Amino acid sequence: MAGEITETGELYSSYVGLVYMFNLIVGTGALTMPKAFATAGWLVSLVLLVFLGFMSFVTTTFVIEAMAAANAQLRWKRMENHKEEEDDDSSTASDSDVLIRDNYERAEKRPILSVQRRGSPNLFEITDRVEMGQMASMFFNKVGVNLFYFCIIVYLYGDLAIYAAAVPFSLMQVTCTTGNDSCGVEADTKYNDTDQCWGPLRRVDAYHIYLAIFTLLLGPFTFFDVQKTKYLQILTSLMRWIAFAVMIVLALVRIGHGQGEGHPPLADFSGVRNLFGVCVYSFMCQHSLPSLITPVSSKRHLTRLVFLDYVLILAFYGLLSFTAIFCFRGDSLMDMYTLNFARCDVVGLAAVRFFLGLFPVFTISTNFPIIAVTLRNNWKTLFHREGGTYPWVVDRVVFPTITLVPPVLVAFCTHDLESLVGITGAYAGTGIQYVIPAFLVYHCRRDTQLAFGCGVSNKHRSPFRHTFWVGFVLLWAFSCFIFVTANIVLSETKL
Repeated sequence: MAGEITETGELYSSYVGLVYMFNLIVGTGALTMPKAFATAGWLVSLVLLVFLGFMSFVTTTFVIEAMAAANAQLRWKRMENHKEEEDDDSSTASDSDVLIRDNYERAEKRPILSVQRRGSPNLFEITDRVEMGQMASMFFNKVGVNLFYFCIIVYLYGDLAIYAAAVPFSLMQVTCTTGNDSCGVEADTKYNDTDQCWGPLRRVDAYHIYLAIFTLLLGPFTFFDVQKTKYLQILTSLMRWIAFAVMIVLALVRIGHGQGEGHPPLADFSGVRNLFGVCVYSFMCQHSLPSLITPVSSKRHLTRLVFLDYVLILAFYGLLSFTAIFCFRGDSLMDMYTLNFARCDVVGLAAVRFFLGLFPVFTISTNFPIIAVTLRNNWKTLFHREGGTYPWVVDRVVFPTITLVPPVLVAFCTHDLESLVGITGAYAGTGIQYVIPAFLVYHCRRDTQLAFGCGVSNKHRSPFRHTFWVGFVLLWAFSCFIFVTANIVLSETKL
């Protein structure tokens, strides 16, 4: 659950942690990025992608610093509790115990910084896995904690709506063919939801049927506890990298043979709103950093490794998107990029066409139950009261139902994946990626200074240590919120 201190888990090297972080960030959002690039223009897209990658790196270092501060506070409390236990046991203490305690008491009379330097050089070592919910409880007041969970819940709802729409949409695109055509989406062909799919059934009817099947098959997992197994994670990661590699190679081959159809504009600011949301969503990792960072065995060069990860991710996103927008015309790029390779003129081998077309079905279907259970547990934590328990009906029926129904209803109403990703990233994503880390690092620095003094040094302190960066991140988040909202209102009213 998001609000608990959980076990660290099996340790791994810093480079394995780098790979895990890469796999976490590069997910569904990357598949919607090519169309957003083509809509906004390649230069604007590149500049915004680099800037948002930098901002995500800044807030990632904020979260790591807050994790170290939380570990320091927990470690110091354990030291104090241990001292109290020793004091209670003083009646049975030996002479040597008294001598040790006298030495400890003399150390207590010295300034706290002296004790830190001589006795606890690793006070800020990240060894306990403290989730963001627990950090919010440590550094925020009650209102801040509730706002944190509200933001997490909205983001997870958006995540589930994207997943619930992506799988039926991919199945509809692959299986709804015209006539004897078995190649899926053909060049220069535009399908409407009202077009026929099978006999009297329209494409939108097929989409709703697939959505119903998806909900019936995966929805029940929301009512139980599920965990991602190690082998399932390995399988889905392997499929993801095979799919990405195949798409990049096929696009490069087409461009190399002079078959590239794309002529993207330099800039089109009407597409910036969706591009912004897609990019924010595609850099999302802050909420899972405790699970990724804590098991890293050596954290000596943690900031450098995280920076390297972001550079590699930027390069990958740039390669995937630029090959896409110069290989395909902007108006032919699909919301889910894999579906562009379900065309006979792009991929001649049927097995590859179906693998790429159905790739989101396999990977997203394995993640949906896990995200749903995470959302359900956050609902429980939000309404939990100390010492209280939920009735069976509330615990086993109400919470799973309010978790599952809203995203399925959203997916029933729309399968516009670019807009779903854009809105989720622009609103809830902005809160998780910018606002929460900025407030966490601000309050953790203040609490650390009060607890340990002005001269104490957090070994995992962010390179962006000046308060200016906290204010800049919050100002950027507020500006983005205003820009996206104004853009949506103007677009809807056509002013």
